Amino acid sequence: MSRAALLVLADGRFPAGGHAHSGGAEAAVKAGRITGAESLESFCRGRLHTVGLVSAALAAAAVLGVSASELDAAADARTPSPALRVAARKLGRQLMRAARATWPSAELDAVAREFPKGAHQPVVLGLTVRAAGLEAVDAAYCAAYESVSGPASATVRLLSLDPFDATGALARLAPELDRVADQALEAARRAVDEGPDSLPAASAPLLEIAAEAHAAWPVRLFAS
Repeated sequence: MSRAALLVLADGRFPAGGHAHSGGAEAAVKAGRITGAESLESFCRGRLHTVGLVSAALAAAAVLGVSASELDAAADARTPSPALRVAARKLGRQLMRAARATWPSAELDAVAREFPKGAHQPVVLGLTVRAAGLEAVDAAYCAAYESVSGPASATVRLLSLDPFDATGALARLAPELDRVADQALEAARRAVDEGPDSLPAASAPLLEIAAEAHAAWPVRLFAS
């Protein structure tokens, strides 16, 4: 295992398509729920303990060998918003392209054939981590961090927020990110024996509602 592979995967320049998505931040900014660093931190905290936890557990379970098809169905069931399901599959398809080019794998090829329109991004992330020779804990951390880093980066663009302030907000969330990654890994290990139904299903209804409204905007900076 080369732990340095995690740096490649988590690098914001890795061509996985995440730069085009705000993680709900664009709708939150327009609604006045994010106005600066303090409210950004609160938004990211809520997202970390809901979307982040679910995504991290799905990704870690994929590394541990839980069926990709079952995990994709579990991700679908945990994503009520049609707009977010579409976004998750687009991100999964883009990540799959990047992963197959970077860490060629028969397993990635098989899942790409099974899901030509894309599997859910956290599932593909877990398979990518596995192909890169990394561990389930790496997938949990990567997914959890992505759940907050995307909105933080988007808010810098949307509000012209000082990047130092946005990064500070992420740094203050680090202890909670550790806890979420641990919870996700524990849940993924249970899912190996009990199946994907045992994975977390933390909900964020306001994110789901805002995503549907955002998808109907005639002009928007981000895809989701």
